[in-house]
Amino acid sequence: MRTSESTTPKSTNKTTSSGQHKKIIDTLSEKSLPDLLMDYRQLHAAPELSHQEKNTAAHMATRLQAMGYEVIHPFGRYNEKHRPCYGVVAVLRQGEGPCVLYRADMDALPIEEKTGLPFASRVRMKDDNGKTVPVMHACGHDLHCALLLGIAGVLMQLRAHWRGTMIFIAQPGEESSDGAEAMLRAGLYEKFALPDYALAVHVHDSTPAGRMKYLSGYAFAGVNSIDLIVRGIGGHGAYPEKCVDPVVLSAQIILALQTVISRTKSALDPAVITVGSIHGGTRRNIIPEEVLLEMTVRTYKQEVKEKVLTAIERIARGAAVAAGLPKDRYPLLNRASSLAPVYNSPQLVRRCSRVLKSILGAANVSSGEPTLGAEDFSCYALDGRIPAALFWLGVADPEALHAAEKSAAFVAPIHSPEFRVMAEPALRTGLRAMTAVILDLLKRI
Repeated sequence: MRTSESTTPKSTNKTTSSGQHKKIIDTLSEKSLPDLLMDYRQLHAAPELSHQEKNTAAHMATRLQAMGYEVIHPFGRYNEKHRPCYGVVAVLRQGEGPCVLYRADMDALPIEEKTGLPFASRVRMKDDNGKTVPVMHACGHDLHCALLLGIAGVLMQLRAHWRGTMIFIAQPGEESSDGAEAMLRAGLYEKFALPDYALAVHVHDSTPAGRMKYLSGYAFAGVNSIDLIVRGIGGHGAYPEKCVDPVVLSAQIILALQTVISRTKSALDPAVITVGSIHGGTRRNIIPEEVLLEMTVRTYKQEVKEKVLTAIERIARGAAVAAGLPKDRYPLLNRASSLAPVYNSPQLVRRCSRVLKSILGAANVSSGEPTLGAEDFSCYALDGRIPAALFWLGVADPEALHAAEKSAAFVAPIHSPEFRVMAEPALRTGLRAMTAVILDLLKRI
């Protein structure tokens, strides 16, 4: 029998002190670890791609139901009505008090694992385009899910010590950036409750296991996916004077785009423009009619985002004008998708960071650095109306990090085929820390 489902609190003392709470959390967390490691290894060995997390979701739902949570599964609705959404919602209502939402993501990546772990993934499955690809948990979502189960188990066992509503979300489609939106589109807040706080944890590949980091303000960038169709006038490669070559125009535009970052915004406002994919042409002796540039634009501030996107359109149009193209052959810019930045509520972070330092020790908790990576956890904050915070959980081997600092050795980062975590100390740390944080936000009795 799983310990996280069978242990119940021995005390219902309504005057339990902070020190007693810490001791209880530590004891219950330690008892939960063997089962959580089993969860982690099971999930790691059986990853599923975005939009296909059926078995992962079933595992999460089964475990949460066994603990005593009200579980709704599957939950969520994508824009494509034919596509199933495998979200899981688990709720525990404990009378009057705050409502706290805690989210973990479930999906994996199309990467072939090369860690050599005994429970390494050997899974292959078809992606959204029907192509068979290897699959790996290379971003720590397996650990995120195991940690959620651990926190849910300890909070259930401590239910005599708090009041309020706890909502756990096992979310699909984070890597595809549409899972959180799918949960909200299905009426997450309308059908359950509007949370007073939203929390999440993400593994951090350069922080030692046993430590955590917090960050106030912007933590992850907002992302805009841009498709730019550069049009020209096609023809024979031997007679370029009779054509307007969109390949050359694309090269000019790509180089000019880098001046947007260095010359059209303040150097104090981070931004990135990356052209990650170029498609054009069919044969070496044919000048094509058009070239597709697929790019990602990453910013924090709304005004910087709009300035950058406007500059991209202006540069592309300017290149077309300079080439003498008629207006009906100007480039076409399509904002394929967008995702808001993750903004950690400063007030919430201040409160939570005090708890983290109290439970883990000040030496094991520090302020982190913002990243231009992206996270759809931002959706749960409803444009800042709900205080939200995402914390970094260290998962790296301290000895490997130390060796890398001395010799510039390679430590596999997230999204690498060799990415691996120190699961036991990471789970222990995250479980103790986030349980204490959530208890601090709920109404203690």
